[in-house]
Amino acid sequence: MGSDGLKRALLLAVLASVGCGGASSPSGRVEVGSVRDGDTILLEDGRRVRLVQVDAPELGRECHGDAAAAELARLAPRGTELRLERDPWLDDVDRHGRLLRYAFAGATNLNLEVVRVGTAAPYFYRNERGRYARGLVTAAEDARQAQRGLWGACPRARLRPERQVETGPP
Repeated sequence: MGSDGLKRALLLAVLASVGCGGASSPSGRVEVGSVRDGDTILLEDGRRVRLVQVDAPELGRECHGDAAAAELARLAPRGTELRLERDPWLDDVDRHGRLLRYAFAGATNLNLEVVRVGTAAPYFYRNERGRYARGLVTAAEDARQAQRGLWGACPRARLRPERQVETGPP
């Protein structure tokens, strides 16, 4: 087997070992139980999902935090079926035990959508960039330029993807 064939076989083995969705159902589909904040979803089965590669202001403690939670709840209300996608190049869970996933409601990538509407910003923990990193940065730059969401509401907000978003007090 040549070098390219070996790389391809290794990648397939890694993908098979981590699974496609990280969910208990074979299809990787799960249901929303509730939204915890602007970047965290509680699933019907009790597991928590942190939208990977994004950070929303803290609920009740930061400018636009409540609006961020409300927007995610609008995009993914209780009972919404989600498809979860794990990025094999990023951590599987965070230090709080939350699954780190891209979440799709139908064709909508919720991670990208919350950044596009300005209720979250890209956050590349340890500066590691996943498969949608370029799109997240572009969506944030567009939202900031248009003053959407936190970019218009929070004068202290800065776009620094290598750091968690800081928007100041509510």
